Amino acid sequence: AIRRSCENKAAVVAADELEQKDVRALLNLGHTFGHAIETGMGYGVWLHGEAVATGMLMAADLSMRLGWIDEAAVTRTRDILIKAGLPVTPPDLSADEYLEHMAVDKKVKDGQLHLVLLKHLGEAVVSKVPAAVLKQTLETGAALGVSV
Repeated sequence: AIRRSCENKAAVVAADELEQKDVRALLNLGHTFGHAIETGMGYGVWLHGEAVATGMLMAADLSMRLGWIDEAAVTRTRDILIKAGLPVTPPDLSADEYLEHMAVDKKVKDGQLHLVLLKHLGEAVVSKVPAAVLKQTLETGAALGVSV
């Protein structure tokens, strides 16, 4: 499984080596949220993969709030992460703390945060998001880890 995962990642990277297209977007799903978790909690408190996994669920929740995926897709994402032994409950950071850490992400362009989100399971896109909708996801907190 690890070998196959590495081969898949290498194929995606080869298709967009200079990160000039959104082809590599799927590889960054959850990273903006995850990096905010790592920074907010202090590096080393959460492993990178744990923070990104929780960030993937946060991205799925936000994608659902935008009407791109349904609740079943969010539940499926949560269940897969749980089955893999990964955390699904974001740490207790305020929405403002998340936003402060996310503001320095490499996907900020012209002062505007762009997030990797899901149009469908397996189809990621880079998109700007209305601040009010993003804040709803950030304020959901521990409820994200609860099955719906």
